[in-house]
Amino acid sequence: METVQISKIKKDEILQLQEIGRQTFYETFSESNTEENMKSYLEDGFSIDKITNELNDENAEFYFAKIDDKIIGYLKLNFGQSQTELKDDKALEIERIYVLKEFHGKKVGQILYDKAIEIAKQKNADYVWLGVWEENPRAINFYKKNGFVEFDKHIFKLGEDEQTDIMMKLKLTN
Repeated sequence: METVQISKIKKDEILQLQEIGRQTFYETFSESNTEENMKSYLEDGFSIDKITNELNDENAEFYFAKIDDKIIGYLKLNFGQSQTELKDDKALEIERIYVLKEFHGKKVGQILYDKAIEIAKQKNADYVWLGVWEENPRAINFYKKNGFVEFDKHIFKLGEDEQTDIMMKLKLTN
């Protein structure tokens, strides 16, 4: 496979981020959710206002995965008070790793994941944590394979639907 490049997303790439965000989320979850709930989440969760705020947040970082300048996936990390829950200064949250369906099984998710761990170590995080939908066995297995363990659950709202995410964490040895 061609080489995957990882690059930090810049503020002028907001439309590309919105597009890859919506496309990968839809590909990943549309079969398991109503069209109405998907539409609602894609409009709100990937609105220009929301993405602009996230890109301007100094405690959040986004990275594109590209092959020959084609965006094939992305990563979103949160630190400190920008974490969706724990808000632990010694932790890093992987909020999103999404890859276009046509590139599943080609190690793109692993490359994005490895970037997240590299950043966590640079920031001297004690552990990395994330939430993953309980009905997404592919992602759960991916994180377990990388050493994550379950430690809690939380509710994720997709439109009107309340879904359970499994919270997982990985202790880092610096």
